[in-house]
Amino acid sequence: MKLVFAGTPEVALPSLEALIASRHEVVAVVTRPDAPAGRGRRLVASPVAQRAEEAGIEVLKPAKPRDPEFLERLAEIAPDCCPVVAYGALLPKAALDVPAHGWVNLHFSLLPAWRGAAPVQHAVLAGDEVTGASTFLIEQGLDSGPVYGTVTEEVRPADTSGDLLGRLAVSGSRLLVATMDGIEDASLEARPQPADGVTLAPKITVEDARIDWAAPALRVDRVVRGCAPAPGAWTQFRGERLKVSAVRPIVGRAELAPGQVAVQKNTVRVGTGSYEVELGEVQPQGKKRMPAGDWARGARVEPGERFG
Repeated sequence: MKLVFAGTPEVALPSLEALIASRHEVVAVVTRPDAPAGRGRRLVASPVAQRAEEAGIEVLKPAKPRDPEFLERLAEIAPDCCPVVAYGALLPKAALDVPAHGWVNLHFSLLPAWRGAAPVQHAVLAGDEVTGASTFLIEQGLDSGPVYGTVTEEVRPADTSGDLLGRLAVSGSRLLVATMDGIEDASLEARPQPADGVTLAPKITVEDARIDWAAPALRVDRVVRGCAPAPGAWTQFRGERLKVSAVRPIVGRAELAPGQVAVQKNTVRVGTGSYEVELGEVQPQGKKRMPAGDWARGARVEPGERFG
């Protein structure tokens, strides 16, 4: 089939690579416009745009997918199907109607669970033991279209959202190619999502990533892992923000009050609503990430001081 691939961030690259290597022809990509990046805030093309340019594939960067110039060019290309991975913009009906087989999205959850912008983060936050990826036909609703196929992935006890998303990006890329194959040879039929089991996964905000030390240690651990690498779990110490990159629950130990910090050699422990956690790496405001023990020595944490 003749494909136009839509995607923007690095997580979309495994799928783009897999489609380029497949029996299908990627004739163009659609991606978000260049965005400011780095200290100089110069405009930088998205990872998908950069890879497509390297491969000699036409790159379309509409400010909005409803722009007439974009819709006209899409109609000229006349793709058979448009696979989508983390494109980052809502597609109007005028665009959805162009390809003969529609736009097929790779979504990183087992639909109808975790519809929305942050399915992997919410799976970790909720303590799901199994998640996965789904390919579905995009329609006007939020991730509500009929599903072509799924792949499952175990959520490991120490997984961050970044770890889990990295694995899903790879396994999902194989699912996306298989879906394109099945659409082409008519061996796949999209099936409606069940009405039961719908959960939503809105974008995680910075405030969502603030650690509540009165919560149980298990919840603190999930927030830290679920918000890594972005937006990053955080707390406050002496009125300044401190990012927390990892914690290790100390099952059965509960000598400290919620948020209370105790330093012993290179170990930094913090009380929660249940048992304590040991801090891994932290990042003080305006500084680089460092081992919690190094931070504690530099900050000269006093007995009884608290986070939050």
